[in-house]
Amino acid sequence: MLARLAALFGFASVALGAFGAHALEGRLTAEGAAWWHTATLYALPHAAAALAAGLSERGGHIARGGALLLIGGVIFSATLYAMALGAPRWLGAVTPLGGVGMLAGWALLALGAGRRT
Repeated sequence: MLARLAALFGFASVALGAFGAHALEGRLTAEGAAWWHTATLYALPHAAAALAAGLSERGGHIARGGALLLIGGVIFSATLYAMALGAPRWLGAVTPLGGVGMLAGWALLALGAGRRT
């Protein structure tokens, strides 16, 4: 399930990046364009790392780390995309929660990488 969701997040990351670069070109404020860029920049590598964790089928810290990368990446990117499109700025207070999720995911991957299967 993790691998499937991570692959869908990767798909959405590429699609939203292209959408922002082409369909929204010139329609976002400078701040909104920067938010869009940051959301896309963080989304794709976290989707790829979560996909690798899911495909490894190792479980434990690796699976939990991949899940946190995915959840954190979705929260982080979704709040930035939403604000770029005009959602209330208070969503910016939620964005760091996604960042914490991604950091926790990387920490769990590091712990799991040191263990034998």
